[in-house]
Amino acid sequence: MPICNIPCARVLGVPVHVLGLQEVVHVIEGWLQNGAGGRWIAVTSSHGIMEGFKHREFRQVLESAALSVPDGKWTARAAAARLSLEPRQVRGADLMWELCGLANQRGYSSYFFGDTPEVLEQLTARLRGKFPNMPIAGAYSPPFRPLSEEENDEIIWRINDAKPHVLWVFLGLPKQERWIFANRHKLHVPIVIAVGAAAKFLSGNVAPAPRWIREHGFEWLWRLIREPRRCWRRSMLYGPQFALYAVLELSGVLKFES
Repeated sequence: MPICNIPCARVLGVPVHVLGLQEVVHVIEGWLQNGAGGRWIAVTSSHGIMEGFKHREFRQVLESAALSVPDGKWTARAAAARLSLEPRQVRGADLMWELCGLANQRGYSSYFFGDTPEVLEQLTARLRGKFPNMPIAGAYSPPFRPLSEEENDEIIWRINDAKPHVLWVFLGLPKQERWIFANRHKLHVPIVIAVGAAAKFLSGNVAPAPRWIREHGFEWLWRLIREPRRCWRRSMLYGPQFALYAVLELSGVLKFES
């Protein structure tokens, strides 16, 4: 599907593409088959929308993504409502799992960047057990502090030297998106995907919400209960703000800058 034909809504001024999981996988596979390089994908939650709404610089970061798909149920509903379409959610962990299955069949290699060494080790072990034919080009966990220019260049060199088809970035929002944007011209990788906590979910470190909770849009509450220190700000501050502004925008009471 050509990118110009993909439905795209502006939610609080931030672009969100309205695509289902399998459609996103199909688009990415087409890019890999056609040799199209230098594309990155944002998996956007209400937290990401609010960061883009409040900070013009971060909105420009998200606008540079080839695809910006809705990770959260409420983000998916807000984007779809703007276009009078059915909501389509693309969770980061689900996207990664589906693409790893595709890589197992097609031989596309992956590189994992971010999170902790323990999580990356567990993630790699689980994926190799489930997808034995999926090439894993490498994995690297950076220090939890600002990188020096030399350290960043070393990381870029490691990734480029491994020659992966897909780079998965687990630095958390908004750090991961900013890092991809700042280094997008240095990375010689066809596809780069920012997926936040997907490594924790797929490695088994964090239990995903039950399906019925996800389907009703309360995954945020599940994560708040399980990880209060990590998730309280996005859940208790950004979540209500997003809901209020999205309703005001959809009703036409307020118009936000595009």
